[in-house]
Amino acid sequence: MKTTGATVAITGTRDRLRAWIAHHRRVCIGTLRELLESPLSSLMTWLVIGIALALPAILTVFLQNVSALSGDWGGEPRLSVYLVQTAGTAEARALADTLERQGDVSETRFISSEQALVDFRNRSGFGDVLASLDRNPLPHVIEVVPVTADPLELGSLVARIEADNLVESVAVDLAWLERLYGLLQFAKRLVTALGIVLALGVLLIMGNTIRLSIENRRQEIEVIKLVGGTDGFVRRPFLYLGFWYGLGGALFALVLLEASLLFLSSPVEMLAQSYQDDYALSGPGLMGILLLLLLGAFLGVAGAVLAVSRHLRDIEPR
Repeated sequence: MKTTGATVAITGTRDRLRAWIAHHRRVCIGTLRELLESPLSSLMTWLVIGIALALPAILTVFLQNVSALSGDWGGEPRLSVYLVQTAGTAEARALADTLERQGDVSETRFISSEQALVDFRNRSGFGDVLASLDRNPLPHVIEVVPVTADPLELGSLVARIEADNLVESVAVDLAWLERLYGLLQFAKRLVTALGIVLALGVLLIMGNTIRLSIENRRQEIEVIKLVGGTDGFVRRPFLYLGFWYGLGGALFALVLLEASLLFLSSPVEMLAQSYQDDYALSGPGLMGILLLLLLGAFLGVAGAVLAVSRHLRDIEPR
């Protein structure tokens, strides 16, 4: 008589990996379908997250446009280095090359005294007066473009240049540079602080949304744990739920951002044309769009992780 008993099934690593991927795919598609089946509540959550992400994104893009515009208006600092009258052309060019090789200097441009006289004659209209002079009163000039607009570093660079024996004086308006630099730094800090606060708000929104979803599935979670479901298995749908909430909110934030740029582009172009400029607002670009989408998805998953870690511990099968 042949007896039979319990059998042991051995599952290979490849089969377990396939099952793991298949379950991820089912959960990913299933959670998205679940959100689309209740469009009103999902839309409200997406809008709230989108508004929270759109506000710092709009301010960041606006700040980037202001920085670019200030550069077009001469916001990039330049130093005019006036040399002594006795400086020769070869010495002046050598000094320009030396300055350009320094780490805190981006580029230099040498303007000879002869070229400066020609430019002044063409722009001033005093050609007859200048022709009556027995010598050229203008010195050699070196235009220096520093790497940074930090007033402290510019002051150090000016002091180092003025210490050279060939330098008569260095002209730079540090007052407006300090005001511009301080204003831009304040705006960047403000946008960063606002972004952090709103990111925390997104985490709280996601935590509350996932908590409600967990409570709605309490009995289902208890049954899964009762039959041996692991915490990772139970946690997975909620993480994908947070991912779709965050990604959808980021998409709505992009829509709001583009709508804001479209709304503001016409008056900005009219203002630029009044100053005889063809400036136009620029968007976040491909990298900015990808960063916003990644940030939204990350915040959604992070909020889901916090909520699931907190509330799943309280749910145990009875």
